[in-house]
Amino acid sequence: MDERQATFVETMGQFLAAQGLTPMAGRMWGWLLICEPAEQTAAGLAESLQASRGSISSAARVLVSTGLIRRTTRRGDRKEYFSVPAGFTRAFVAAQVPRLRAFRELTETGLQLLADRPSAARERIQEVHDLYAYFEQVYPLMLDQYERHQRDEGPNA
Repeated sequence: MDERQATFVETMGQFLAAQGLTPMAGRMWGWLLICEPAEQTAAGLAESLQASRGSISSAARVLVSTGLIRRTTRRGDRKEYFSVPAGFTRAFVAAQVPRLRAFRELTETGLQLLADRPSAARERIQEVHDLYAYFEQVYPLMLDQYERHQRDEGPNA
């Protein structure tokens, strides 16, 4: 890994740590986005990221469970290979829609709890509810629009 790649990987680790993942998961994902070959073994990841196999294993569990990476094996080979799956972005964003819906439904429960209160008392939760209701509607539309754009303009547009 050269210096520019290392800077990217470290920055990705910091960024995703601020989003709730571990720094190692962010570093691992950042490396898997730019490394060659695209598939890496746990040992290769540990060497490239100068990390322990245990931290790679822990980060891999998190990243696999979120759909950001995939784990594969090869017949006759005991090693596991990790990579960023093609089309992961659509699947990752699409997976957010049920979470948005669940949170919107939770805020509806909060609004029902405050139904007999003045509108000023409901204002904070109403704002959150309205935002998540909006996100729930526009995420699928954005994904469709993005796919049309990719199809019409090409993948590098």
